[in-house]
Amino acid sequence: MTQIDQQVHSIGPEVTGSRILKFIAFLYGIAAYLVFFVTILYAIGFVMGVMVPKTIDTGSDTSTVEALIINLLLMTLFALQHSVMARKQFKAWWTQFVPKAVERSTYVLFASLSLLLLFWQWRPLPSVVWNVENPDLAVTLVTLSFAGWVLVFTSTFMINHFELFGLHQVTDHLAGKDTAPPRFKTPLLYKFVRHPIYLGFIIAFWAAPTMTAGHLLFAAVTTLYIFVGIALEESDLVDLFGDEYRQYRQRVSMLIPWRRSV
Repeated sequence: MTQIDQQVHSIGPEVTGSRILKFIAFLYGIAAYLVFFVTILYAIGFVMGVMVPKTIDTGSDTSTVEALIINLLLMTLFALQHSVMARKQFKAWWTQFVPKAVERSTYVLFASLSLLLLFWQWRPLPSVVWNVENPDLAVTLVTLSFAGWVLVFTSTFMINHFELFGLHQVTDHLAGKDTAPPRFKTPLLYKFVRHPIYLGFIIAFWAAPTMTAGHLLFAAVTTLYIFVGIALEESDLVDLFGDEYRQYRQRVSMLIPWRRSV
């Protein structure tokens, strides 16, 4: 038997199969991230009404009641998916069927798909609630909305963008490394507000020179969901980090930086 044959024999089919599965999991994580990336780019165009075929103010004409029902159902579906799948009880049950390495990627994929469904089936409510006619003020609001999206992206990188969206986990799995346990940290903007990502979304949704009834519905419901999501998320963070997070919550404000960070 040659040296190469001996090496292949020592590896064995189980190890080779394991490496193939790890690589498949890695590709799955990459695919889930790409779907997310396309979705979030579309979301910017959808909300701001630019560069996408269907925006928050375009689509099939329906009655006001039908549009309200459909849009509320779409947002409720996203909220349930986003909240339920993020809870530790669901994760404990879910990872009996889904490998832990791809649990986050699967969550990201499902969230992206529910958002894409919302974009596809959203019904416009074109009645104008307000319209800023001053061109300078209108440009300022558009710039502010774009700044909100920039805040969302930059805030994810301040913590761990690639862990947040599942790439870190599948990369560690491919390399045969255990993913490090979460550490409590408050980099940069997190020293001034506890949830800069959510703050960015609120700014992006509300800073609109022309606010239609449909856009207002979207902004109002998503803002309400953000506050519910913060309550659920912070409960999990207290369970995870204990007094360290409780002290952080007392020291730093939720969304508006009105407390002094020390």
